Amino acid sequence: MKRDMVVKLLEQVASGDVSVEDARAALDGVELDEDTYISALDHGVFNEPDPGTIVRASMSPTGESALVVLTFVWGLAWTLYWAGATTYGLFADWNQQLLSFFFGMTMVTLIIMGIVYLKWVMPDVVIVKHRRNKYMSQKDPDSWFDYKV
Repeated sequence: MKRDMVVKLLEQVASGDVSVEDARAALDGVELDEDTYISALDHGVFNEPDPGTIVRASMSPTGESALVVLTFVWGLAWTLYWAGATTYGLFADWNQQLLSFFFGMTMVTLIIMGIVYLKWVMPDVVIVKHRRNKYMSQKDPDSWFDYKV
């Protein structure tokens, strides 16, 4: 995940690369009072968004890391191996236990690749939708919709 400049500055102060006075001088024009801080914290948590808005829960995780790429290469190689062995076993009359093991290993490898994709590649986006009542009784005319043609 990408870090902002304040976090980098704090890490440099912690490591001793930048002195505290230089960090204060760099952040001299920045103002953040308590009301702004509290409203920034409460904004996405307690305010109910309008229906249909897109809420980004966090920055989109990066799928370009070497570990993610290595996992997909590893998964593709093993999936081809397990699926190829299953296909060969079908034509070579292997027993059912061995075929189910190879097919199960193919599925487990694909599931691992899917989990990695959902966790570290796919962006973290939520579309807010509000549900309606599934059943509208006759005693609830306020929730009726008047459709005109």
